[in-house]
Amino acid sequence: MIVTLTANPSVDRTVTLTEPLRRGQVHRAANVTSQPGGKGVNVARVLTSGGVSALAVLPGTEDDPVVSGLRGAGMAFRAVPTGGAPRTNLTIAEIDGTTTKINEPGHPLRAPELDALAGALAEAAAGASWVVLSGSLPPGVPVDWYARLVGELSATGSARIAVDTSEAPLLALFDEPGSAAPDLIKPNSEELAQLTGLDAVDLENPTAAAQAATSLIEHGVGAVLATLGAAGAVLVTAEGAWFAGAPPIVARSTVGAGDSALAGYLLADLAGLDPADRLRAAVAYGSAATALPGTELPGPADILLEAVMAHPLPDALPKALGDTATS
Repeated sequence: MIVTLTANPSVDRTVTLTEPLRRGQVHRAANVTSQPGGKGVNVARVLTSGGVSALAVLPGTEDDPVVSGLRGAGMAFRAVPTGGAPRTNLTIAEIDGTTTKINEPGHPLRAPELDALAGALAEAAAGASWVVLSGSLPPGVPVDWYARLVGELSATGSARIAVDTSEAPLLALFDEPGSAAPDLIKPNSEELAQLTGLDAVDLENPTAAAQAATSLIEHGVGAVLATLGAAGAVLVTAEGAWFAGAPPIVARSTVGAGDSALAGYLLADLAGLDPADRLRAAVAYGSAATALPGTELPGPADILLEAVMAHPLPDALPKALGDTATS
């Protein structure tokens, strides 16, 4: 079982155009799709499609469109009532794969609702292999809430913890020296730059990204899966660093690509694969999502694992970690 938390679920609405987006002009949509979304929901959807038992924990009411969509898709979920409607995230997809996203802030959560959500998560996490804390936080939620959950879950359970977030909630994971660190984080190049103070453009280079990620390993993170868009991804652990390039695809939409990469990694981990093959699976799933239109997420039939190769990056680890990895 893998449990995902989506604190800020959404209805993901994608409008597909047949021509480039032009500001101030009238466009006619070629296609419009809507799916239950939010990063944790997306991860759970891909995991379920991959044959792994996944439970999505989220705020929601019985009749809101996200909960109804999960129920209609046959997804396992636990919704904690909050009385608010979910946000709508709009993606405008152009024919060349360029996507423009407009994300609403979401319904504010008060302290009692946060406590109920944390309690539901802790209960669901009992006996789980992984707990995934994923996505933005809605208005009113303290920026260190994910950090607190990592500490609480680490102290009370055996599940490994993965975090995929950005900006203040991401930085808060490392604000307190000696605090519990996640077993896995999945930043993109911009988020890795936020954590390390480096330039995001420089971190599009795999070796530079891996070197930057080693500082997070030194802070106690078990593994860093850094996605680099069309370039592929790097994985850094105390055992080593690897890079896998993305296979050649026709990009149609980037919606859910990072979530699919994380799900691919977790599927490979549960299958007992080694770090290099976990990275290959992550890149294969992320690339497959990019090749699909709108809000579609990949399943096993979409994955071209044989087209992805992983290569070690021996120069990425500092000497101290390199000695640990080879000892």
